[in-house]
Amino acid sequence: MGKVWFITGASRGFGRCWAEAAVARGDQVAVAARSEAALRAFADDSGDAVLPLPLDITDRAAVFAAVQRAHAHFGRLDVVVNNAGVGHIGCVEEVTEHEARAVIETNILGTLAVTQAALPLLRAQGGGHLIQVSSSGGIEAYAGMGLYCATKWAVEGMSEALAEEVAAFGIRVTVLEPGGYATGWFSAARRSASYPAYAPLHDLLDPTLTPDSLPPPEATVPAVLALVDSVDPPRRLPLGSFALRAAVEAGERRLDGVSAWDAVIRAADGIPAKNATPPPR
Repeated sequence: MGKVWFITGASRGFGRCWAEAAVARGDQVAVAARSEAALRAFADDSGDAVLPLPLDITDRAAVFAAVQRAHAHFGRLDVVVNNAGVGHIGCVEEVTEHEARAVIETNILGTLAVTQAALPLLRAQGGGHLIQVSSSGGIEAYAGMGLYCATKWAVEGMSEALAEEVAAFGIRVTVLEPGGYATGWFSAARRSASYPAYAPLHDLLDPTLTPDSLPPPEATVPAVLALVDSVDPPRRLPLGSFALRAAVEAGERRLDGVSAWDAVIRAADGIPAKNATPPPR
C-alpha cells in the first residue's frame, strides 16, 4: 500500500516536485499552498491521488481544518511535510519589527500549527513521519539573513525536542536542511530596506544570493523518498554537498571554540581552575 502525504508549500519548488514524485510512484498526496490555481492544475492531472487544499499556514484555524480534511479524505496520514515558508534578506539592524513578525508568523508559528494539527492524528493511528524543512541556514547563520536563519534555528530546536516527546508514539521527526537549489527562493525572498552603513556587506552579499547555476529541486527526490521509506530515519538530514559541508564546518568551529576556552568554561562551575583566562586573540 502506498503512503499518504500532506505537503505544505506544494505549488512550486521542493513541495511540488516531492508531491509529483510521490504520485508517480503510487502514493496519495494532500497538497496545500496559497495558490489554488497551481494546485488545481496538478490535481486535475493526477486524478484521485491528489487532494488540493488552498491554505495560508499563518491562519491557524485553517491549518487545523486542512489537516483534518486530508486525514478524513484519505483515512490516514503517513508523511507530513512542513515545507511552506518565506525567505527574508536583511541585516539584523535593518529588519523592522513588522518584517520580523511576518517571517516568524510563517516560518515558526505556521510550522508549529501544522505540527500541532497533525500530532493527535498520527498518535491515534500509531505513528507517522513529520518532516520539518529547514535550511543550511538552520545549521549556520549567514550575514544579511539573520532573521531568516533565526526562524530556521527555532524550527530545528523545536523539532529536536519534539522528536524526543513523540518517539514513544511511533512518530518520527526529521529536519531537512537543503543547501541552495533553483526553487525561486532568492527572487521570492522579502527584503528589508538597506542602511548605508551596510552597503559594503550588501555589495558582497547580493552576488552570492543570485548564483548563476543551482541544482534543480528535483535532484533532492531520491534522498527524500529514501528518507520517508526508512525504518530508522535520521533526526537531521542535510541535502546536497553545500549543506553537508556547512554541517561539518559549523560543528568543527563550535568544537574549536569550546576547546580554546576550556579552562574558562570549567571555571564557571565555581571551582578554581588553573589558567582560567581568555586565550590570546
